[in-house]
Amino acid sequence: MSVANGIGILNEGPVHQALKDLYSGPGAVQEVPVGNFVADVVGGDKVLYEIQTSGFSGLRRKLEELLEDHHVVLVHPIAATRYIIKQADGPDQPVTRRRSPKKGSVANLLDSLVSIPDLLNHPRFELEIVLTSEEEIRVPSASRSWRRKGWRVARRQLIDVVEKQRFCSIDDLWHLVPGELPETFTTKELAEAMEQPRWLAQKLAYCLREAGAIAIVGKTGNALEYQRCPAHLLDAHES
Repeated sequence: MSVANGIGILNEGPVHQALKDLYSGPGAVQEVPVGNFVADVVGGDKVLYEIQTSGFSGLRRKLEELLEDHHVVLVHPIAATRYIIKQADGPDQPVTRRRSPKKGSVANLLDSLVSIPDLLNHPRFELEIVLTSEEEIRVPSASRSWRRKGWRVARRQLIDVVEKQRFCSIDDLWHLVPGELPETFTTKELAEAMEQPRWLAQKLAYCLREAGAIAIVGKTGNALEYQRCPAHLLDAHES
């Protein structure tokens, strides 16, 4: 959001604010105008921390401007565990709380990273994934949304931070691939090496390709074949 449009803290949820507080160490300041934008947190070491609880599609212009003169860490929470709390219509009706069967993982960063994969090549850009335990508060919806059977999400709040993982370069994405890959591979082999569904492997392949870490070298049927680019092979070996 630009300075001309205000700081915009009224639209922030509890998870966003909790993470801003988490990254506000000694000497840090929140909501600081930087150029045409407002940084969520400026650390005591002058590193900018941007907290993004949703997708990255609208962030490119802001990040590119901030990166001209600053080191930027983009912080993105993913709910590893989520508890759904339903607040009933009236005071005589009980509040229910249950654990959602859906579990997020670090690999889910790819859902958002597909919007800005090349920024991981920038020497002053880093991405930190924060796995969290969260509560999702739902209230009855006047529109009676069919997707949530008449409930809407009122807010999400942070319970705990489970784990953090930082990605400092495009080659760090290979940490999402614990298994072995053949020299030439398709997204099927990539999914098996990731131990993730193929649709997520396709997003990783897209990110790696857009950032120049892999290249298309052929085709097997309808499946593209990939190989690591030589420079990234060297970087991975040296790391």
